[in-house]
Amino acid sequence: MITVGAGVDLLVAASVLAGVPLVLRAGREPGLRPGSRGPGFWLALTVAAIYLNQALFTVYVLRVHRGDPGFIARHLPPGWFDLAGGAAVRAVADAFPAPEVLEFSVLRVQAFLELPFVILAYLCVCRWLDPVRARALTAPAVLWAACVAYSVVFGLVEWGLRNPYTTDDLVLRAASCVVTAALLTRRPPRLTGRAPASGVEVLLAVGSAAALGVLVLVVYDTALLYNLGHLPRLLPVVAAAGGVLALARGLTRRAGTPREPGPGIRTVAAGLAWFAALFFVPALPIRYAMDLGTPWLTVAGASVVAGAALVVTVRDVVDRAGAGRWLARMSVAVLAGLAAASAALLPPPTYPEVRILLAAALFLTALTAVCAATDRAAARGRSRTTALD
Repeated sequence: MITVGAGVDLLVAASVLAGVPLVLRAGREPGLRPGSRGPGFWLALTVAAIYLNQALFTVYVLRVHRGDPGFIARHLPPGWFDLAGGAAVRAVADAFPAPEVLEFSVLRVQAFLELPFVILAYLCVCRWLDPVRARALTAPAVLWAACVAYSVVFGLVEWGLRNPYTTDDLVLRAASCVVTAALLTRRPPRLTGRAPASGVEVLLAVGSAAALGVLVLVVYDTALLYNLGHLPRLLPVVAAAGGVLALARGLTRRAGTPREPGPGIRTVAAGLAWFAALFFVPALPIRYAMDLGTPWLTVAGASVVAGAALVVTVRDVVDRAGAGRWLARMSVAVLAGLAAASAALLPPPTYPEVRILLAAALFLTALTAVCAATDRAAARGRSRTTALD
């Protein structure tokens, strides 16, 4: 019998070997696919449904189980089911006419909604990095591959946390896989705009992705782990991340017609977009393999994706005549990024995603800043040479 860890390992290998070629093939002619709304709109609706279920779950536990979630908490590890309290919550619970019918809110609704939540959040980030490459992710083969890979990961985790609702959850996750993939391929989200074309725009895209990442972690902690009681103390974090996201997207929309970026910024922008696109299918398997699978396979899977992204980025942006100068500048920028990312080791550990998010943000900020500086220095050097001639 295959264990959960072995299953995750197999899925990492399969998702990397299948997902990377699928995205590369779809990326050759991604086209402009129709869509009435952007992924952010559908993501907001999904989050609203997740929190509505949390409210109904709270009512159910308060009325039917007298506020004690032990009936389900004893089947799961610590860190779940910190319920919201207070007079207002209890007043709503007391006014609900038939709390027994809310039994469906226990685990099952979130099992159905977790997949579209993750997929839509990922599409938002890819759209900000490069909408053209993001459209390749809505190709039917790519979307189905991602939905299947993510659903299998969620199913393996469900099996590792077996409880009285596991069978229902597995059925609902399979249904969510089919429904999510079918809807997003039939009516893909609108992915319009343009890729970042300056150091500032790259940093705005990175800031947007980091802010959304923080909000995703908050949703996971407070809603998908049924910890609505954590929300009051996390509201300042939500406000800060929401403010950063709104500011970054607003400044991006107000950006004028861009100038031709230098080779450093072109490399960073293209590399980010390619890595995010190629990482789409194996992202969740690699994430869970960090905890459940074989460490070296996790590193190998991420390295294959990063290597493929590097190859196609170099193919797209590097002029052979200037390859030596490009390599020297990018080496300096990468070293600066790695030095900055090491600061992610300083804060006390929480969720692994917090360190990953912080390290990625620090690395990309330093990398972009150095590339922008070297591009400006090279441009000034060319201007002086032209003036002397």
